[in-house]
Amino acid sequence: MSAQIIDGKAIAQKVRSGLGEEVASLQAKTGVQPHLAAVLVGEDPASAVYVRNKQRACEQTGIDSTLHTLPAETTQQELLDLVHQLNNDPLIHGILVQLPLPDQIDELAILDAVTPLKDVDAFHPENVGLIVQGRPRFLPCTPHGVQQMLIESGAEVAGKHAVVLGRSEIVGKPMALLLMQKGEAANATVTICHSRTQNLTEITRSADILIAAIGKPEFVTADMVKPGATVIDVGTNRTAEKKLVGDVAFDEVKEVAGAISPVPGGVGPMTITMLLKNTLIAARLAKR
Repeated sequence: MSAQIIDGKAIAQKVRSGLGEEVASLQAKTGVQPHLAAVLVGEDPASAVYVRNKQRACEQTGIDSTLHTLPAETTQQELLDLVHQLNNDPLIHGILVQLPLPDQIDELAILDAVTPLKDVDAFHPENVGLIVQGRPRFLPCTPHGVQQMLIESGAEVAGKHAVVLGRSEIVGKPMALLLMQKGEAANATVTICHSRTQNLTEITRSADILIAAIGKPEFVTADMVKPGATVIDVGTNRTAEKKLVGDVAFDEVKEVAGAISPVPGGVGPMTITMLLKNTLIAARLAKR
C-alpha cells in the first residue's frame, strides 16, 4: 500500500487562512500592518522565484511587503547600509535577505547585522540561542514548517526516533533542536547524520521519522527507509533533464513509508507560511 501523501500546499493554505484572520485582527485593534522587507542581490533566477512567491503569499494574508533589488556588484558596505536603514524603519517588522549572496559579500556579516527583533528567518545568533534554550522568539521557517506537517499528518513524534539527514544551519541543526525540545511534534530521540556518518543506511532504517535535507537528488532510496516511517523531504534539486526532485526517491520510497511529503508541493509552501507567521509575531513585538 502506498504511503499517505503529506500535502504541504494544502496545509500551508489552511495555516495562511488563520494568519490572514490574525493579521486583520491586529490591524483592527492596533492599526499595525505587518510589513516584510525582502532584499534580493543579483539576478539568480531561483532566488527571484522564491522572493516572488513570498511576496504573493504576503498579499494573500494581508501582510505588506517591499522588495529591495540590488545589482550583483553591490558591495558589502552598501548592503549593510540598507540593512541598517531597514533596522531603523519603524514601519518594517521583518527583514529577509535572500540567500545566496554574491561572492564579494560575507553572508554571516549581513545576517548578523539584521536586528534580532526583525530577524524573521531566525538566523541571528541571539535567536538561535533562544531556540536552544527552549524559549524562542521566532522559530526557523523550514523546520517549523516540517513540524506543522508532522502535526497535520497525525505523526506520533514523542518518544520516537527521528533521524535528520544534514547538519546545515538553516535546516539540519535547528530541525534537530525543535524535535528534541518539549512540546507538540517534539520530545523525540534525535540522530543527526552527515557526510562523515558511518553505517548510514543502518541508522536511517531505524528512524520512525526521517527528514532529508542534504541537497542530493533522490539520495534516499527504499532500502534506507523503515517500513511505515514518516518521511519528510526538504530537498529541492534540478536533474540534468531540469526536473524538480527532492532528496528522496519518491516513487520507490512511497511504497515503503507510512507517510511522505512530495517535491514540489511539500515543505516549500510551509517554509513561506512560517515566514509570514514570524512577520506577524515581529509586528506584535514591535507594538509592545
